[in-house]
Amino acid sequence: MISARLASWLDTKNIHYGWVVAGTTFLTMLATAGALGSPGVMLEPLQRDFGWQNADISFALAVRLVLFGLMGPFAAALMNRFGVRNVVIAALSLISVGLLGSLAMISVWQLVVFWGILVGIGTGMTALVLGATVATRWFSRRRGLVVGMMTASTATGQLVFLPLLAELTQRIGWRAALLFVVAILLLALLAVVLFMRDYPSNVGLAPFGEKEIVEPPKHDHRLLSLLSSPLMALREASSTPTFWVLFLTFFVCGLSTNGLIQTHWISLCGDFGIAPVGAASMLAMIGVLDFMGTILAGWLSDRYDNRWLLCWFYGLRGLSLLYLPFSEFTVLGLSLFGLFYGLDWVATVPPTVKLTAERFGPERATLTFGWIFAGHQLGAATAAFGAGATRTIFGTYLPALYVAGVMCIVAALLVISMKPRANIEPQPELA
Repeated sequence: MISARLASWLDTKNIHYGWVVAGTTFLTMLATAGALGSPGVMLEPLQRDFGWQNADISFALAVRLVLFGLMGPFAAALMNRFGVRNVVIAALSLISVGLLGSLAMISVWQLVVFWGILVGIGTGMTALVLGATVATRWFSRRRGLVVGMMTASTATGQLVFLPLLAELTQRIGWRAALLFVVAILLLALLAVVLFMRDYPSNVGLAPFGEKEIVEPPKHDHRLLSLLSSPLMALREASSTPTFWVLFLTFFVCGLSTNGLIQTHWISLCGDFGIAPVGAASMLAMIGVLDFMGTILAGWLSDRYDNRWLLCWFYGLRGLSLLYLPFSEFTVLGLSLFGLFYGLDWVATVPPTVKLTAERFGPERATLTFGWIFAGHQLGAATAAFGAGATRTIFGTYLPALYVAGVMCIVAALLVISMKPRANIEPQPELA
C-alpha cells in the first residue's frame, strides 16, 4: 500500500507519517467546511431566483447546522466501528450527492433535504470530532498544535473560498459555485483514499512523541453499542458541572460565529451598500486571520491555563461584536472589527478540546467533545434562524449582533468559574 511505503520512506527522513495523516485531514476538513460555508453567498441569489424569504432559507441552514453538530458524538462511534478512513469516504460522498442534487431543486423542502439533511449529516461526520480523533490517535506530543491546525482548516475553509464563490455566483450563477465546491470535495476524497489510515500501528509506527507501538483498542462493534455508547457518554459527562460549562460556552461560540457572521455576513453588509464580492473578501480576510489566531491558540493551550485563555477569547469576541454596529461599516471600521474578530474566530476550540481531554480522560474525550460540539452547532443553528427571522421581521440584523456580543461576555465569566485542574476529583473509568 502506498501509505505503508510512504511511511517507511518518511521514517528514514525522520518525518512521522502522522503529519501526512494530519495534512490529509486538514484538506478534508477544509473542503467540507467550504461546503458548509458556501450557502452564505447564496442567500440573495436564492431569494431572487425562487422568491423564497430569508427566514425560509435560514430554516434549511439551521437544520444543516443542527445535524452538523448532533452527528459529532455518533461520528466518533462510527469511526470506532468502521474506521476513520471509511467514515470520511462515506461523508465526502454524501456531501457531494447533496450538493449535486440541489442543482435541480425547485422547492424549499428540497433545499431542506439537500442542504439541510444530506449536507448536514455529511459535514457532521467530518467536523471537529474528526480532527480531535486524528490528533488523539496519532499525536502524543504537539497535540494542541495539531488541534489548532484542524480547527483553523474548518473555519478557514468556511471563509477563504467565499470570494471565489461570490464571484462565480455573480458572474455565472450559484450552480457553478456549487460545482466548484464538489470538485474540491472530490480532490479531498482522492487524498483520503490514498493516504488516510486509522491508527499509527496500521503503518507500523508509534504515535508521534511515543516509542512503543500501541495496538488499536478493542471496541464493541454491535449495533446497539454503536448507538448507545454516545448516549452513555452523554449521561456520564452531563452529571458534572464542567461538561455544562463547556457545553454552554461552546453554544455561545457557535452562536457568535457560524450561525451569525458566516451565514448572514454578506446579507448584513448588503444592508449597508457593500457588494457581495467585497463582503466575501472581508470574510476571507477574517479567515486568514483566524488561521493564524487558531494555531496560536493551539500553541498557547499547550502552555497556559486554558480557562483563562477561553475567558480572554470570549471576552474579546464579545467586545468586537458589540463594536460592529457602531463601525458604520466603513473600510476602517470593518478592518478594525475584522482584525480582532478574525484572530478570535474559533480560537476557543483548542483550549476547549484540551480542557475536555484533561477533565474527562483520553478514552472519553472524543465522545464527550462530540456532545460539547453539538452544543456549538445548536448555538449556530439558533443564530442562523434567529438572525434571519430578525432580518425578516425588523428589517435589520443589529439586534442579533447585540445579543451575540452580550452572550460572549457571559461565556467569558462562566468559563472562569470552572475549578482549576488541581481541584478536580478523579473521573471514574468507563465501564
